[in-house]
Amino acid sequence: MLRGECLLIVEGEERPLRAWDFFHCPSHTKHVLLGAGDAPAFVLAVGARKGVVSYPVDATAVLHGAGVDRDDLPPAEAYAAFSKPEQGVAPELR
Repeated sequence: MLRGECLLIVEGEERPLRAWDFFHCPSHTKHVLLGAGDAPAFVLAVGARKGVVSYPVDATAVLHGAGVDRDDLPPAEAYAAFSKPEQGVAPELR
């Protein structure tokens, strides 16, 4: 985390993250990051998605509206409910 706050859901457990917290995620670990707090969150993520053929169901992520309810969805369908990424300057830096 570079700035702001996030809620990390990893393997069904919730963990709050704040600026300068670090999370190492080994391959095939179920995880999702959700923005939390009053300001935008800035996260630096480095990795590769080699061999991803499905997205695992995680009940905790689904409760937060950040997960899939079936593990057989292709990426286009798994991400269909979420907004598309946008390029541009962060709101508070405009």
